[in-house]
Amino acid sequence: MALLESWQKIAYNEKTNKQELQRFWQRYFLVEKSVYEKLLVNPDEKVEGTVKELAEKYEISILDMTGFLDGINDSLITPNPIETMEEDTRVSLAFDKEKLYKNMVDAKADWLYELPMWDEIFDPDTKKALYLEQKKSGTVIVGKKVGRNEPCPCGSGKKYKHCCGR
Repeated sequence: MALLESWQKIAYNEKTNKQELQRFWQRYFLVEKSVYEKLLVNPDEKVEGTVKELAEKYEISILDMTGFLDGINDSLITPNPIETMEEDTRVSLAFDKEKLYKNMVDAKADWLYELPMWDEIFDPDTKKALYLEQKKSGTVIVGKKVGRNEPCPCGSGKKYKHCCGR
């Protein structure tokens, strides 16, 4: 069984009682935070190795490393083969700093995007701009409704009801 499948069976098991699942996620979020604290100290370092080697480097279980790799995969410069990953699969943690910050904002993971290490990577204005850019990307802006007797917005000069409003 691939590592990701094992991770998902535990992390997203609907049969587990809610308190137990909540304790699982609280513990995992602390583990995740500790890995990011170490990773963000030197954000340009190319961290690579097998899943097992990285788990040992960050002093976490292989299953927790699998969850971490699943979470960071969308922020990596080159995504890892997480679907088929095993203990001896070589992976990279080379991440796009802006993408990672935005993905943390999108996940509403304030314990991650508010880490003090980000202050060394981005100045306050950049952090604010990235935060706002991510928040706005999920906002749907509905334009003004065109009345049927108004000029058509396509620029034909016809009334909307006789042009694009058909």
